[in-house]
Amino acid sequence: MAEKLSAIINYAQSIGFDEVGVTSPSVLKNLSEGLENFVALGRHGDMSWMERNIDRRSDPARLWPDVRSVIVVATNYGPDINPLDALLKKSTGAISVYAQNRDYHKVLKGRLKQLGSWVGANYGGQLKVFVDTAPVMEKPLAQAAGIGWQGKHTNLVSTQFGSWLFLGVLFTTLSLTPSDPADDTCGSCRNCLDICPTQAFPRPHQIDARRCISYLTIEHKGIIDREFRRPIGNRIFGCDDCLAVCPWNKFAQQTKELKFVARDDLREPLLSVLVSLDEGKFRSYFSQSPVKRIGRDRFIRNVLIAIGNSGNPSFVEAVKNKLSDKSKIVRAMAVWALANLVLPHDFRRYRNQHYFDEVDFDVRNEWDEVGIV
Repeated sequence: MAEKLSAIINYAQSIGFDEVGVTSPSVLKNLSEGLENFVALGRHGDMSWMERNIDRRSDPARLWPDVRSVIVVATNYGPDINPLDALLKKSTGAISVYAQNRDYHKVLKGRLKQLGSWVGANYGGQLKVFVDTAPVMEKPLAQAAGIGWQGKHTNLVSTQFGSWLFLGVLFTTLSLTPSDPADDTCGSCRNCLDICPTQAFPRPHQIDARRCISYLTIEHKGIIDREFRRPIGNRIFGCDDCLAVCPWNKFAQQTKELKFVARDDLREPLLSVLVSLDEGKFRSYFSQSPVKRIGRDRFIRNVLIAIGNSGNPSFVEAVKNKLSDKSKIVRAMAVWALANLVLPHDFRRYRNQHYFDEVDFDVRNEWDEVGIV
C-alpha cells in the first residue's frame, strides 16, 4: 500500500504537481452545519449554486458512492513580486495573481486527467477528477490530506508555499493509506483579518462573501454598492490582500510553471487601455485568462470604479464615452467615476445632457445620488 502511494506521489510530482496527499471521503461529514449556516445567513451572495447540493459537498460519497480515497494535488503559483505593490499605482489596474496568465482550471484539469490515466493503467480502479467544477470542498480535503490548512481568512496556507496553491481533486475507488492532516499554525496572527479593506470576515475562519472584493469584482453581477467602491481602489479583478500579508509567505516560492507566470500586459495594465475595450477586444485581450469569464460589461464596471478612485482627470473623456454604453452597470459606474473626476458644475452639465434620456432606474439613481461620492 505504501509503495503504491509513493509511486502515485512521485508520478504526480513528475508531471508538475508540487504537493500531493490522500484522505478519506468521510472526513467532511462534520462540516455540513457550517456550510448550511453560511448559506442560511446569505453570505454566499449571488452564488446561488452554493444553495444546491449542500449534502453532496459535505460528503463525497453522496457525489459518487463508489469513492474510497481522495487524492488531493496542489500546484504553486507564487508571484515574483508583492501583489500589494500594485495597489499604489492608481493609473493601472490590480488583477489577482491567479488570473495574470492562463486559466488554472484548464491547466490543472488536463494534468489531473493525465494523473488519473496513469493511476488507472498501473493500479486499476475507477476515477473522477475535479478542479472547482463540482460540489467538492477542495480546501477542507486539502487540509485533511496534509497539503496545508485553512487560515483565518478561510483560504489554504502551506508551510512550504505560503498562500499560493491551486488545488485539484481526484476521487478513486482504490483504497489508499491517508496522509497525516495538516495542523493549523496560524496562532494569534490576525494579519489577514485586519488588512481586509471591506471587513469581510465576521470572525476568524468565517467570511461574508457579499463584502469580499474578490466576490464583488468577479461573482457579483450587478451594480456594486457605494459602500465598497472606495475600498476597492484599483482592484479590477479579485483581491490578494489577505493572501499577501500571511507571514508564511516568507517560505513561498516563485512558480516554476510558465503558464502561471504573469503576462506583462496583465501585471500592471493601464486603465486607459482597459476602459476602451469593446466585446471583441476584451475577449482577445483576455484570451485564455480567467478574467474573460466575467464578461466585458462587469469588467468595465470594475475598471470605471478604479478610474473613479484614481483622482486622474485625464480619464474624463473616456468616462464620458461610457455614459451611453449599452450596459447599465457600465453606465452607472461611469456616472460615479465622472462625479469623482470633475468639478460639481461640470458634473451638473453632464447630468443635464444624459439624465432625462436614461431609461434605467438604477442608473438614474446614480445621477440622483451623486452627492454621496
